[in-house]
Amino acid sequence: MIKIENLSKRYAEDSVLDIDALEIPAGEIFGLVGNNGAGKTTLFSLLLDLIMPTTGKVLNHEVQVNISEDWKPYTAAFIDESFLIGYLTPEEYFYFIGELRGMNKQDVSEFLLPFEDFFHGEILGGKKYLRDLSKGNQKKVGIIASFLGRPKVIILDEPFANLDPTTQIRLKKIIAQYKDDPEVTLLISSHDLLHVTEVCQRIVVLNKGKVVRDTKTSDATLRELESFFAEEIQSAEGE
Repeated sequence: MIKIENLSKRYAEDSVLDIDALEIPAGEIFGLVGNNGAGKTTLFSLLLDLIMPTTGKVLNHEVQVNISEDWKPYTAAFIDESFLIGYLTPEEYFYFIGELRGMNKQDVSEFLLPFEDFFHGEILGGKKYLRDLSKGNQKKVGIIASFLGRPKVIILDEPFANLDPTTQIRLKKIIAQYKDDPEVTLLISSHDLLHVTEVCQRIVVLNKGKVVRDTKTSDATLRELESFFAEEIQSAEGE
């Protein structure tokens, strides 16, 4: 379980995140949506101890992330290409991450076999370094690497961005495989309301750093979210 208590982040006088309480149970595919500047990446950065909170704490399976590193062996993430190692080939990167998670090369190679369609023949077997791949192919590598070693918590920031439509569909199928897994918690942020409502079991909306909506996904969720953001536009235009 991920548990957030009195969590805030401020820069000088600007508050970018302020969440009193939020719990994400084990086994949930959790979606996070909001406009640019809503605080999504800030929240994920706090979950991963990439920045220090101004107040409050994040507990990952009862471990406070900014005090202990005991959460790291069972937590994986892909936020952006800075998580990659540019001078490695995709295979070298997969083997490196696999070794960190207790996998040998054969384990990693076998793990990658089901993702050949997702890679579309553009990732494995080439001689390109990660830094020379397109943004979309870099993202493919980072996403699949986050699944290596069967972590308990997987955090993906805007995983559908820069992917072509076919790859987006394949990614949704990969994520859907975790819907009935009680041990794996997936946290996904996205600007695409359609994608996030299709794959996530619960969706939280952030606005100016605050939780303004928290709902279980249903057939009506997409329409409700579209109405919510349409009202936000009308409100902004009326100011």
